[in-house]
Amino acid sequence: TFMLYTGGAFRGVSLVKAFANCSSARSLVLGSFLTLIFTFLLYIPRKVIAFVDFCGSFVQGFKAMTSAIMILCLAWSLSGICSEQYLNIQGFVKTAIGGSTMAVAIMPVVFFLVALGLAFATGTSWGTFGILIPISVTILGGNLMMMTVCVGSILAGAVCGDHISPISDTTILSSAGAQCKHIDHVSTQMPYAFLVAGCAIVGYIVAGVTFNGYIGFGFAIAALIGCMAVIVAKTKRG
Repeated sequence: TFMLYTGGAFRGVSLVKAFANCSSARSLVLGSFLTLIFTFLLYIPRKVIAFVDFCGSFVQGFKAMTSAIMILCLAWSLSGICSEQYLNIQGFVKTAIGGSTMAVAIMPVVFFLVALGLAFATGTSWGTFGILIPISVTILGGNLMMMTVCVGSILAGAVCGDHISPISDTTILSSAGAQCKHIDHVSTQMPYAFLVAGCAIVGYIVAGVTFNGYIGFGFAIAALIGCMAVIVAKTKRG
């Protein structure tokens, strides 16, 4: 609601533009503050917890988030080092892929793997979108089907890499919110992500060979169903 408010939805701005122009940081602060007031009214009058304990939970919350904030600061520092002013990762990837003579057929799986690796290394899916999508459009702009498949592979690979990256804000805040060790959260997420990523790779290879994204999608679904059938069979035997 506060994202819509800061984006101007209550002043006549359309829903899409409100989300696009909102202030997420301010919305989080306002939402958190309102949550504290709601929690206060829900628990204190009913004497579920004492007022002293309620206020003491603020300090405990700050302590719980300290490690997450430190990891985020390091992640942002790494992101800054990868920017154009320093290592220029974007320029390197653009040169390596843009000047390649690889067949169009393997472009979807190549973009998927590059997006996965880049998002894993930098901890940002949106940054990966910004780097690779313009490259894919430039390379495959004349082939709408393959361009669509490649953009989809970039989106999928970047999200996969972001969710298994130990320096991703998504992973950091998820582990902090679940109150589990950060590396434990990362390591237990990887088997699920890599299983689906493997099935997606099958689909992107087929889509590249057949030049048809629908056929590739069908093969990816079939691969996932096959993997789940194997897992269920092994579980029943165990």
